[in-house]
Amino acid sequence: MAPSAYHLSGAIRAALLGHAVGDALGVPVEFTHRSARQADPVTGMRAFGTHHQPAGTWSDDASLTLCLAESLAAHPHFDQADLADRIRRWLEAGYWTAHGETFDVGIATRQAVGRLARGTAPALAGGTGEMDNGNGALMRLLPLVFHPTFQQSPTAYAAQLALTHEAARVTHGHPRSSLACWLYLTVAIALCQAKTPAEAVESMCVAAAKFLPAAPPAFRAEQSHFDAILGGALPTLTERHVRSSGYVVHTLEAALWCLLTENTYAATVLKAVNLGDDTDTTAAVAGGLAALAYGEGAIPP
Repeated sequence: MAPSAYHLSGAIRAALLGHAVGDALGVPVEFTHRSARQADPVTGMRAFGTHHQPAGTWSDDASLTLCLAESLAAHPHFDQADLADRIRRWLEAGYWTAHGETFDVGIATRQAVGRLARGTAPALAGGTGEMDNGNGALMRLLPLVFHPTFQQSPTAYAAQLALTHEAARVTHGHPRSSLACWLYLTVAIALCQAKTPAEAVESMCVAAAKFLPAAPPAFRAEQSHFDAILGGALPTLTERHVRSSGYVVHTLEAALWCLLTENTYAATVLKAVNLGDDTDTTAAVAGGLAALAYGEGAIPP
C-alpha cells in the first residue's frame, strides 16, 4: 500500500535534510585521514577546513540530490534528459549550490558532464570502466525511493533496478555502481515502511537473494563485490575493517555499518564523518537513511 501524502511528505523532508546535514558535517574534514579524526573528532558543524567554506555548507552530494528531487517533482515518472540538464546547470552555473559556486567535483561526474556538453546522450554519458565506480551516483540517488516504482511496488525489483540504472548512468554507467544504488534504495524503502535499521538491511539482503540470481547478467556478475554487505557481517565488523574511500562499495559498506551500529541520527552521521577520507559522502549516504529511520525531529538544530 502506498503511504499517505502526509507521511510521504514528511519522509521526503527528513531524507533530504538528513542527507544534506551529513554532507555539510563532512565537508570541512573531507580527505583527512582517520587518524586525524581520532585525534580531533568532529562533534558538530565546523567552518572552513578542506574547502574553506562557512559552517553548514553542503557540497556536490546534496546539490545533485536536490537536482534529482526537483527533477522528479517536475517529472514524476523520471526524465533522464531533464536530470542531465540540471546536473549540467549545477556544474556550469552553480545550480542548487549553497553559495552559488560549485566546488568539490568528482572526476567521473566532471567527465560525464563534459560528454553531455559535447552532445553525448544522457544514457551514454556516464563512464562504464572498472575505474568509474566512484560513489558519485550513490550520493545523489536517494530521492528515487519516493518514485512510484519503489513506493507503490516495493518488490518490483527488476523495474527498480532498471530505473536506478537510468538515473545513475547519467554520470556513472558501470553496473556495479547501479547495483550499489539499488541496494541502498532497498534499505531506504524498508525504512519508509517503518522497519528498524537492522530489519531494513535484512530486507535488502532478502531482496537481493530473491532477485539477483535472475537479474540481467551484467548486474548478476557484480554481486560478489557486495559479499560483506549481503553476507550479514557488517554489524560484527570493527572500525579498522570498515573502509571509507570514494569507491562505491566502500561507501555503501561504511554508511550501512554506521547505520547498524548506532541508534540516533546524530551518532550515525558523526561516526560516518569520523571514519575520515570521503567524509561528506559517507555521512550524506548514512544521514539520508538515518533520517528516514529516526525522523526529521531527530536531526539536531
